[in-house]
Amino acid sequence: MTSPNPYHALILKHLPPSPSTLHLLDVEGRVGHEITQLRDDLSRHVVHWPQDSVSDGKADAVVLFDRLPEAFILNRALRALRPGGRLIVLLPQAAPSDAFVRLLEAHGYIRILVEPALEGQGVLIRGEKPHTTADTHERVDVAASRDADMLTLETYRGRYIYLLVIQTPNKPVWRLAPDEPISWQAAALQLGESLTLLVFTSLPKAVSFMQVAVMQGILSDVNKMGKFTRQVASTWPHHLWLNPTPEAIKHPITFVHIDHTTAEAPDE
Repeated sequence: MTSPNPYHALILKHLPPSPSTLHLLDVEGRVGHEITQLRDDLSRHVVHWPQDSVSDGKADAVVLFDRLPEAFILNRALRALRPGGRLIVLLPQAAPSDAFVRLLEAHGYIRILVEPALEGQGVLIRGEKPHTTADTHERVDVAASRDADMLTLETYRGRYIYLLVIQTPNKPVWRLAPDEPISWQAAALQLGESLTLLVFTSLPKAVSFMQVAVMQGILSDVNKMGKFTRQVASTWPHHLWLNPTPEAIKHPITFVHIDHTTAEAPDE
């Protein structure tokens, strides 16, 4: 078995949080289709600029590998990215330089990162397309709207799901004592004899629901977003309701124990 490409792992580390499918543009196909084998929620499309036409404002990420970021590519990538989407450039033969920061700034990118790529070799360059609004709640709602409501696990093809969790004790990881017990209780509905977990296909989707549900007084005390793989979710004994809306909740929300050790680390 061939070893995974270390540059693929580096690209995955720097991809932005996304809805259930992350749309990635591979400039000139230099990244390669093998990266999709590492994350089954990636939708990869090869583009050759300036020849190819790509919809504006739709891509979550644009990746450029082993090719200098010329002005026409930076301009076209910025147009193709959604607000908050990321340009990721990997140059195995280059070195970090402030010139890359100035280059991306000059073409409208923000939150720019320039750092050594692999063990000090090469350079990774990352920049984001600015959001169209400074209102955080509005930005969450825009991101949340990209995933459909009222799904089932059978109709969902993404990699991760999120739960609204009450963690006891309510402490960040760095404040927990060694071996201090942790309990997670996830939001659910008691429907007759069965429990139905409230499940969300992206972090923005979960946050958007919680903001409205808290204001309507149907949810309180949530202090954690639990992230789980789709495979783990498929083993739970409860029914799952993906992306419910607060308006659809007709029964009191309760909470059910979930094993926190089966959760994933956050994206970033």
